[in-house]
Amino acid sequence: MTDLPRRFVLSLLLSILTSVLTVADDFPGRSSSWNEYDRFDFTINDRPVTVVAPREVAPGKPWIWHGEFFGHRPAPDIALLGRGFHVVYTRISDHFGDPTAIQHWNKVYAQLTEQHGFGPKPALVGTSRGGLYCYNWAAANPDRVSCIFGDAPVCDIRSWPMGRGKGQGSNGEVRKLQTLYGIEDLDQLAEEALSPVDQLAPLAKRKIPLLHVSGDADKVVPLEENTLLLEQRYKALGGSMTVIIKPGVGHVHGLKDSTSIIEFIDRHGRTE
Repeated sequence: MTDLPRRFVLSLLLSILTSVLTVADDFPGRSSSWNEYDRFDFTINDRPVTVVAPREVAPGKPWIWHGEFFGHRPAPDIALLGRGFHVVYTRISDHFGDPTAIQHWNKVYAQLTEQHGFGPKPALVGTSRGGLYCYNWAAANPDRVSCIFGDAPVCDIRSWPMGRGKGQGSNGEVRKLQTLYGIEDLDQLAEEALSPVDQLAPLAKRKIPLLHVSGDADKVVPLEENTLLLEQRYKALGGSMTVIIKPGVGHVHGLKDSTSIIEFIDRHGRTE
């Protein structure tokens, strides 16, 4: 009987130690620090993946998944790490959310949820062209998304990079699109390349909440041709969307006060 308290104490200490270590021990690859949080870099499907882990994991292991430009304007990520979210980025640049990118994201999703216990519905963050990755993957996997935050996101490839409206466009990026889709004719490319504004019905059906932050002086990703067009179509389908417009601001990301972004993801992104 005298050993019982000792065994109980040892068991309790082991349990506490295990709970502390599981965050750090759960990921392969190179470890480093990102804004004082543990960062892990490894590969899935021969492509780089970054995971930043919170010190204490929230119930349900919620996570944020970036389409592009991880680390730019990081205030929301840092705040949500403090609330127990993981932050994830997988790099498959110059694919504009095409079918190859969607297939890669499927593999990343499968590994993180099946092998690492991540929650089934990440919060997606699409910054600029990252919006193409988030929305196109979400349209293909609407039951795997909790919410989407778009930060001056590209919502229509006809606007960017094709420049078929008020935007500047980019001939170099259009050539990449032509190569990816194997389509030379620009009219055909405009119809067949995946654009978020054309794929909103599955998201609206599942009532996925959306939040966009965009500047009304954006000449790269014009507000009217992207965020406002998506809002119009999404609400017509019965979807819920909030838009924060920054007066006189161009293609500049983030907010001076990120509270609205943080609270949106925290409210919708948990999967307990």
